[in-house]
Amino acid sequence: FSDAIVMDARSAVADLYNASPDEIVFAQNMTSHTFALSRALATTWREGDEIVLTRMDHDANIAPWLRVADERGVTVRWVDFEGYQLDPDSFSDVLGPRTRLVAVTAASNALGTVVDIPAVAERVRSRSAALLFVDAVHCAPHRSIDVKAWDADFLVASAYKFYGPHIGALYARSEHLAALPAYKVRPAPETGPDRWETGTQSFETIAGVTAAIDYLATLGDGETRREQLQNAYRAIGAHEQVLADRFLAGVAELEHVTLYGLTEGDRTSTFSIAVDGLSDEQVAVALADQGIFVSHGTYYAVEVMKSLGQSGLTRIGFVHYNTTNDVDAVLSALDALG
Repeated sequence: FSDAIVMDARSAVADLYNASPDEIVFAQNMTSHTFALSRALATTWREGDEIVLTRMDHDANIAPWLRVADERGVTVRWVDFEGYQLDPDSFSDVLGPRTRLVAVTAASNALGTVVDIPAVAERVRSRSAALLFVDAVHCAPHRSIDVKAWDADFLVASAYKFYGPHIGALYARSEHLAALPAYKVRPAPETGPDRWETGTQSFETIAGVTAAIDYLATLGDGETRREQLQNAYRAIGAHEQVLADRFLAGVAELEHVTLYGLTEGDRTSTFSIAVDGLSDEQVAVALADQGIFVSHGTYYAVEVMKSLGQSGLTRIGFVHYNTTNDVDAVLSALDALG
């Protein structure tokens, strides 16, 4: 029975990512996946090799790589963002014959920016033999994921972001799963994704992953679950664009509120703001007093905040179940803080 639960979930995530079920690995969360994979990949690196990280990423896609780079004597090269965007051409300047890995986000959890992963992948493939690791945690509730079209070697997301339980789901090309050394106990399988899943799995949590993806599929039409998911994300994107446009138009009229992020272009409906005279925590508390729940601080986007010269901001997010009335309520509450 538990084997069936796991297989069903692998198939569901495979439909979400456009992958094969035998390329899906479960772990506690995205951070756990990245630390485990970084340790395995680092065994193939040598002193003087290079990896590429970006200033737009969540620290879970930075700290694990910094750790192993330091241990192995690997050089870290950085891609900065400008105008709240990552220019794919910026990767060309840091890629070379010794680049072993490029780690990049599909969407910024702090700025809301959507990154052109296929364009990044094209630069990586044409200028190096590096592997491409994509953090799709923030992307997953807002945009359709396609590991084939994105030409990713690895991609990871956390189910809680797309309305499921707290668990991470890693995609890795089957050849990488087979070739890389897995840190595992001796009785664990020698083949397949199971060799990467340490200990007894949380089967009840894994069952929740299938339920969450099946829920998303109900938001779209199609002959297969993959088709339903693609149509669902088209509808989600269209609805969230309406919400984003309404928020952007409204916040532009609030002189005491500063938005850190794109006002046009490809972005999710996630916004980081500052309010004159108030700390990020004070803003969050004031909104919470009105039943509006947001986050504050760095949201683990440490390099983003450093680049912006901020110790923390207040993050407001809208998803597919929010309405224009919700947007108006947030704008009204922010207006009252002026």
